[in-house]
Amino acid sequence: MVMPEGCYSITDLMLLMTDRIGETARSLDAAETGAFVDAILAARRIYVVGAGRSGLVARAFAMRLMHLGMESYVIGETITPALHEGDLLVAFSGSGETHSIVEFCETAQGLGGQVCLLTTTPDSTLGRTADLVVDLGVASPPVHEAPGQYEVRQLTGQYRSASPDFAPFGTLFEMTALIFSDAVLSALMELKHCSLDEIKGRISNIQ
Repeated sequence: MVMPEGCYSITDLMLLMTDRIGETARSLDAAETGAFVDAILAARRIYVVGAGRSGLVARAFAMRLMHLGMESYVIGETITPALHEGDLLVAFSGSGETHSIVEFCETAQGLGGQVCLLTTTPDSTLGRTADLVVDLGVASPPVHEAPGQYEVRQLTGQYRSASPDFAPFGTLFEMTALIFSDAVLSALMELKHCSLDEIKGRISNIQ
């Protein structure tokens, strides 16, 4: 299909997205990213949580942590064990306001766990309460809305993430979070001196 005149081509849109992600990478705070890596290495166990597509990115991160030999779990799974002091919860939330994620993080902190937030909105409910925040946004306007249910906003078309019009519905946050978390995993692989043979040996073989 040929795109109508005046519309971005698929190539244009891909380049716009990668340019924006590149801006984010260049603007990352080295202290924040370093503290995030240190928190993962120091954690007894690592839990991840996210809603919608952010939740899929969180699950991918947990899977790769397991491949690196780390004990990782996804909040909400039936085999996820109790969280205790010394454990780390990594929350993926672009808005930092998703009601269910806020509650999970509050519960984790009440149990003595540490909470790290990956977000585009550090000045949010989660951003103000998390122990560690990694800002994955570039010149992003704040989300001015009451903390609400993610599902309701999605169904009513009111979901808003700090993203340009060419990548709505939180797309840029999810892509950036995936690339950022994969970069963190590559750094962890080097720090832990993991070999490819070790990693391959932990990949599921009963699929």
